[in-house]
Amino acid sequence: MSYKIGVIGCGKMAYAILNSLINNLSIPIDKILVNDINYNSAQLFAQDFGAITGKANFVIANSDIVLLAVKPQQIIEVVTDNLSSFKDEHIIISIAAGIKIDEISNLLNNKSAIVRVMPNIPVLVGQGVVALAVGNYVNDEKLNIVQNLLSYLGITYLVDEGYIDAITAISGSGPAYFFLIIEALINAGILIGLDNNFSKDIVIQTLKGSMAMLEDTNKHPAVLREEVCSPAGTTIAAVKKLEEHGIRNAIFEAVNAAYLRAQELSNK
Repeated sequence: MSYKIGVIGCGKMAYAILNSLINNLSIPIDKILVNDINYNSAQLFAQDFGAITGKANFVIANSDIVLLAVKPQQIIEVVTDNLSSFKDEHIIISIAAGIKIDEISNLLNNKSAIVRVMPNIPVLVGQGVVALAVGNYVNDEKLNIVQNLLSYLGITYLVDEGYIDAITAISGSGPAYFFLIIEALINAGILIGLDNNFSKDIVIQTLKGSMAMLEDTNKHPAVLREEVCSPAGTTIAAVKKLEEHGIRNAIFEAVNAAYLRAQELSNK
């Protein structure tokens, strides 16, 4: 890999992205530069990844690829305060929720190749969903560079920017939905007498097996669910109770709330 990567914002997602890249690529330590307004956060990246820390203008000016991983409300300040450090040759990857490509492009007023990315937290283990939308100055060569880089994080999808908010609500927030359901199942197991660790183990394995069936059989989840529900059995009794308590509507409402919040951030 012959590109210097600069990271502005040393939060959880930036950590997950770098961790996955370093575990899958041979990145020399002098090719990762980081900056964060929190000194300790930047030092953690230096300690764990051998990254070089520096001021934002130094990190940007000395990088080929700039990962903007600050909070959405900090993007404008970061870009405007460091305008002179951005070059036409830069590839800029933004993971700031709600910040559109045109907003960054209008601030820069140059020909930097801007890519808006919506990853989810499983990129930490190389199993993420990574949606990307591209700006006007992203040619085939630069798109190929970005896609090759992001492919180490999971499965990448090139999408129209208009879909990013919906993707945020499903895959961006999705891991939290699954973790909540898994937590509830583990606790339910404890409630009916299972040991905590054993309950956790069988819930996780049940999830893995269910996902494998969904992928391998290519059947609709409703079909697989019906196959588990035998007449007058335990599973149909449980499913009936879930439906009575409005599990579908709760999921619809949760996803829609995430979608509306993503749109709210986009329209600020």
